[in-house]
Amino acid sequence: MADILATYGWWILGLVLLALELAAPGVYLLFFGIAALVVGTNAFLFPGLGWQSEVIGFAVVSLVAVLLGHKWYGQRGTRTDGTDLNHRTRRLIGRTATLSEAIEGGRGRVSIEDGWWTVEGPDLPRGARVVIKGADGSVLTVRPAEPGPPDLS
Repeated sequence: MADILATYGWWILGLVLLALELAAPGVYLLFFGIAALVVGTNAFLFPGLGWQSEVIGFAVVSLVAVLLGHKWYGQRGTRTDGTDLNHRTRRLIGRTATLSEAIEGGRGRVSIEDGWWTVEGPDLPRGARVVIKGADGSVLTVRPAEPGPPDLS
């Protein structure tokens, strides 16, 4: 049994870590699982390595895998493609809307697309056209729109 564990122990550890990665949130065990598989392959190809060199190799390969993974996932996480999918208020800035409820005391409402939005701005009557100039959470900041053709969006 000890002979099998010495031969295949790193591969078993690598596969267990990769299996645990499927159950754990985030990407933490992936790099250590990869490192264990790499060290297991080296231990199989070069059977004369001692356990000390295998442990040092595991630490080095783990560090390299974590650094490469951080570089890969770090770039993917900070890259923006210009979409405002999860920032609905940001993509509304600059649009023109018609007040569904008058702005009284600095607050009113507009209907845009499939939702109702609370707006802040100068007091204006119901039906007045406004331009969305900003957002604070789910509250839109508006200003009166210049007269012109109606916006059908």
